[in-house]
Amino acid sequence: MKIAVVGTGYVGLVTGTCFSEMGVHVTCVDVDQQKIEGLKQGIIPIYEPGLETLVRKNTRSGRLQFTTRLEDILNSVDIVFSAVGTPPDEDGSADLKYVLEVARTIGKHLNKYIVVVTKSTVPVGTARKVQEVIRQELQLRGVNVDFDVASNPEFLKEGNAVKDFMSPDRVVVGVESERARKLMARLYKPFMIMNDRLIFTDIPSAEMIKYAANSMLATRISFMNDIANLCELVGADVNMVRKGIGSDTRIGKKFLYAGCGYGGSCFPKDVKALIKTASDYGYPMRVLQAVESVNADQKLILYNKLVNYYGGDESQLLGKTVAMWGLAFKPETDDMREAPSLVLIDLLLKAGVNVKVYDPVAMYECRRRIGDTVYYAKNMYDAATDADALMLVTEWKEFRIPNTETLSQKMRGRLILDGRNILDAEELNQAGFEYHCIGK
Repeated sequence: MKIAVVGTGYVGLVTGTCFSEMGVHVTCVDVDQQKIEGLKQGIIPIYEPGLETLVRKNTRSGRLQFTTRLEDILNSVDIVFSAVGTPPDEDGSADLKYVLEVARTIGKHLNKYIVVVTKSTVPVGTARKVQEVIRQELQLRGVNVDFDVASNPEFLKEGNAVKDFMSPDRVVVGVESERARKLMARLYKPFMIMNDRLIFTDIPSAEMIKYAANSMLATRISFMNDIANLCELVGADVNMVRKGIGSDTRIGKKFLYAGCGYGGSCFPKDVKALIKTASDYGYPMRVLQAVESVNADQKLILYNKLVNYYGGDESQLLGKTVAMWGLAFKPETDDMREAPSLVLIDLLLKAGVNVKVYDPVAMYECRRRIGDTVYYAKNMYDAATDADALMLVTEWKEFRIPNTETLSQKMRGRLILDGRNILDAEELNQAGFEYHCIGK
């Protein structure tokens, strides 16, 4: 079987690489010539554990190839995955210009039956738009070519994407024809040998499933952050509350960790898009509006705790130095889209604070975004040198058991603000630090 994957961003590159690992002949397509040339040499544009090794292995084998011209390989493949970006517009809706441009290219050059699969996260009704654009282009050419459109949303977790793809907990495919269903079932068969978790639905339901899933997870996070903030006021411990409610099998333990807000490429964008879709139909998504509001406030919480430490007077921050551990929105990625660190850095700089940052993999991405407005430390202890306060923003493993003796020697102040609740409060207090976390 031969397939094409259009878009070599996070979703497209993982999708194409993992299919090639299963023996499928894959051609990844992107308009960025520099990116394509780098990929041909095994240089990947994102950080994802295990991905670079697989890209190089399958490129050498010939199963994974890269090009900038979809039209050159379109009529030699069975399936085309559209995995291009869908950035949010100002009103929160998903911008479909790249998705529809792929459809246009297909319509202009298609001469045989294929299945066109939307892999990007797109609003309900997008597959229908893709179908119409392809048909319009075929009509302009005066040709009659049969094709199907399907929806196959991705459920990859950044930092664990390769494992998620190779051992999926479910694969959702929305189709309209038996021919498309059989072709997609054949493609995914190698992933279902141990446990068949392939779910076929109608196309609108498949499109909705991705948004509903991410919105539910975002809701759980914001709910627990709301509970954590109340715990601080009433004297409860959110970690104990989490264990108590997580043991209820109807609720479960996942995504119940309080922190300083969620970020990334999926949750913020998908919550906004679902709110906008509902609004277009005259329905207010009141729960998700609250989820979004709670998350925006939560990204301010470490800054507010810092201000409160200095008596609630922001002017006292002028000239202070704050160390920040973690920049990426989550561990095992360099992704800083919607990251709480960016909000905190902006607030600190505006207050006249000297900011020193360290992240195991996101330093380059941070410099690309904000330039040299902060000090980029060589390691976690370099960041802490002469700091009046330390903020832990991303829960990288190397931050979990810091050397308190070294930290005491390096830091000027003794305030530690743990935005992910991973540090040992008793150990830090015994070492003379004033430790504050979320929800306790």
